[in-house]
Amino acid sequence: MATSATESVSPKPLNLAIIGGGIAGTILSISLTKHGIQHTLYESAAQFGEIGAGVGFQPTFVRTMELISPEIKDAFLRCAEAPYMEEDPIYFTVRVGDCKNKNERAVVARRDGREIRVGEKVFDWPARRGPGGGVHRAHLLDELVKLIPDHVPKFRKRLVDIEEADDGTGDAVLHFADGTTARHDAVLGCDGIKSRTREIVLGKEEAKAVFSGKCAYRGLISMEKAAEILGEETPKTAQMFCGHHGHVLTFPIAKGTMLNIVAFTSRESWTNPDWIVNSSKEDILADFATWSPDVKALLSSIEKTDIWALFNHPSARTYIQSSPRICLVGDAAHASTPHQGAGAGMCVEDCYILGELLGEITDAHEIDKAFQAYEDVRRLRSLKLVKTSKEAGLASSKEDS
Repeated sequence: MATSATESVSPKPLNLAIIGGGIAGTILSISLTKHGIQHTLYESAAQFGEIGAGVGFQPTFVRTMELISPEIKDAFLRCAEAPYMEEDPIYFTVRVGDCKNKNERAVVARRDGREIRVGEKVFDWPARRGPGGGVHRAHLLDELVKLIPDHVPKFRKRLVDIEEADDGTGDAVLHFADGTTARHDAVLGCDGIKSRTREIVLGKEEAKAVFSGKCAYRGLISMEKAAEILGEETPKTAQMFCGHHGHVLTFPIAKGTMLNIVAFTSRESWTNPDWIVNSSKEDILADFATWSPDVKALLSSIEKTDIWALFNHPSARTYIQSSPRICLVGDAAHASTPHQGAGAGMCVEDCYILGELLGEITDAHEIDKAFQAYEDVRRLRSLKLVKTSKEAGLASSKEDS
């Protein structure tokens, strides 16, 4: 029986697709579950997993986790080390990293009348008070996936393309590498810096990430080994060693049992199609030849000596598409360098805003309005991070933009 023009059409319950099962995808899934929104999470790998080691969340972002679900904050705190709960919390202790061809005991800087030698503290960088700190990516993801209903994720689903359904509904038809398809009201692209959903929205060339001019050696060492090098107390808090054309960060993770080390260095270009390549201790020590004995000892202790090329996204003209409905979230929208420790936190903010907006609508035909509101709120803030994070990397390495 046909409806008249004055009769309202029954609302269509939402049925959404999340592409990608990293931190952004899992947190967004938890948010949608809280709002009772039907969805499926498609992950290309055989199981949930994260590459990389440590990642930091400032108190602002942990509070946002709690706004999505207190269980997310609890999951973070089960993994976190050194939350900023003391009276005057410190984000990083900033130290002189290199002596640039001077004697290792020569005075290389002065501050407030103090003579500062290589390896010594310049100042403490204050942090906002509240829950925050570093976690191991894989440990956090392990906790987050426990909050996702078993029927939600589907694995070995690598997205190939998204087409609009041919019945005029605006629905999205997803095509996967295994030959299967799926139909949803909209697609939420949480598939990271090499996002296929970003390519579909922006086109392949515009979607490409660009080399930032920075690379990083990343590694973990035991806290016992770190204490041998830096003493008992220094490894327990975050340290930043600054020098010419590089800087080195250390902070505890895994409940204080491991020290995460990230050593940044500069490159004019990166031509290797792989962004993570094998390196050697000789390469690391060559890049940090003029640095303090402590820094060189830390870098020599890293067992796995891969080097990571750091890419970021150029500003996207949009995060959304209406035919079919697609929304980019997290690194798929605004991948940044890690120099401000806020990339993962921006993903959390995205998930909070988008989840709340989608939770307010009752009809799939209102999705476009929710997506537009999300872009209006999130785009400029997240793109600013991409810019300022790159600038922070230059400043920490005594370089100009």
